[in-house]
Amino acid sequence: MSNKASLFSNDHLLSLLRGEDDDLLFGLADEIRKKEFGNEVYIRGILEFSNHCNKNCLYCGLRVSNRSIRRYRMTEDEILACVELLAAEQVGTVVLQSGDDFNYSGACIGRIVDEVKKRHDIALTLSLGDRNLSDYSYWRKYGADRCLVKIETSSPTEYNRFRSGETFASRLERVKELKEMGYETGSGVIIGLPGSGVRRTLQDLMFLTELKLDMIAVGPFIPHPDTPLGDEGPGGVDLSLRSSALLRILNPEANIPATSALDALSPGTRIKALGKGCNVVMPSVTPEKLRDSYFIYPGKNCSETTVPAFLDKIRQDIAKAGFTPSPSKGYSHRRKNV
Repeated sequence: MSNKASLFSNDHLLSLLRGEDDDLLFGLADEIRKKEFGNEVYIRGILEFSNHCNKNCLYCGLRVSNRSIRRYRMTEDEILACVELLAAEQVGTVVLQSGDDFNYSGACIGRIVDEVKKRHDIALTLSLGDRNLSDYSYWRKYGADRCLVKIETSSPTEYNRFRSGETFASRLERVKELKEMGYETGSGVIIGLPGSGVRRTLQDLMFLTELKLDMIAVGPFIPHPDTPLGDEGPGGVDLSLRSSALLRILNPEANIPATSALDALSPGTRIKALGKGCNVVMPSVTPEKLRDSYFIYPGKNCSETTVPAFLDKIRQDIAKAGFTPSPSKGYSHRRKNV
């Protein structure tokens, strides 16, 4: 935890999240980010290779009960071809992401990981949900570098309300076990889930900080019309920005992405978040014919441009904001010996 963070009392942290001193909060977060990462912004391409999911989480458009979504699965060859393109585009990290889709066996994912690492000097992140720890260990042996397992809320009661299929304790244990396996491990929460407030948000941020994660992602709740929470109001963009800024102060060395959900609610905000403590962007690099079908929430993956053109636009936006789009793999600074 940053030494400067220890100067804040719990009441002061709550006041910062309420927006009572944004100049202080954002200024300090930006100062810490710049000291740790300079002006580099890591680009991590998210390849969403399947939108099938066996879970029924209340907030997610991919939930198994949603019959209106057009489902798809990419083949192994299609996935490898996309990674080939990303490597040629000098994207330092690829994130293989899907719903909880067990149509892809542990051996199948293992073959993909093995081929990617044999063919390319690229970091590989897995975001595949509630897989067995034996699968994650198997993929680690083939060279998978990172895992992203979001908990969405630090409250076991709220977790059981909003999510399905696995207990809070099991999810948390998975995060800890992945760290033990040697994965760079990331997690995060949704800001502004129905019924939460600023105090719950601070509880979430402190909980994430205690996990000593390599990457921490927070983004605002966006209601999806085909879910049970479709009539709820969205989470606040300002609270989300303050949350990521506070996380930067509490976790100076962690990679903290400016999430796509910010742009979905307020276009252009993702780039602005880079000046408020964030140091990563994670654009969807799913083929354009499939991209809008990975419909977790409205406004996600709305671009219909080709992957190279989309990446070029993001790099231009980063540069115009005064930052340097980096081809680096962007290893966690918690592991400076890597």
